[in-house]
Amino acid sequence: SRGVNIGMRYLDGAFNFDPVAAHDVVDGPFSAQLVWLDAYTTNIDRTAKNTNLLMWHRKLWLIDHGAALFFHHMGDDFAHRSGDAFPQVKDHVLLPAAANLAAVDEAMAAAVRPAIRRVVDEVPAEWVGDRGEEYVRFLERRLDAPRAFVTEALRARSQHL
Repeated sequence: SRGVNIGMRYLDGAFNFDPVAAHDVVDGPFSAQLVWLDAYTTNIDRTAKNTNLLMWHRKLWLIDHGAALFFHHMGDDFAHRSGDAFPQVKDHVLLPAAANLAAVDEAMAAAVRPAIRRVVDEVPAEWVGDRGEEYVRFLERRLDAPRAFVTEALRARSQHL
């Protein structure tokens, strides 16, 4: 990608994720956690067409998060959109395997909340400019219950069954 990149590494011999081939590596609890995280961060790019997941030495690697935080392309003050449901979760490649999504919800929210400010502060200024506080507000508010993105993921998953 052009511009500032973080965490680049060449994974020699890695191959694209296939949920059937990797069923013994990627379990239901992990699937639920990743679906939750992608819905929380509005990552539209984890579909069967483009999973942005690689397998390397029997481990899963999450790559190319450029489509996460999709809301920031909307301009203006995006914090008011923090309660949006994220209907694109219906296309998440791991949604069918995310059986315990409701069970991981509280634990994920509790784990993410204390890290938000620290993570946003680590993002290069050329990515967030002077909008860091907006990102913090959006991400903190997105964790407020009820979390519409979780409700939407549960609804979408029930339609996959």
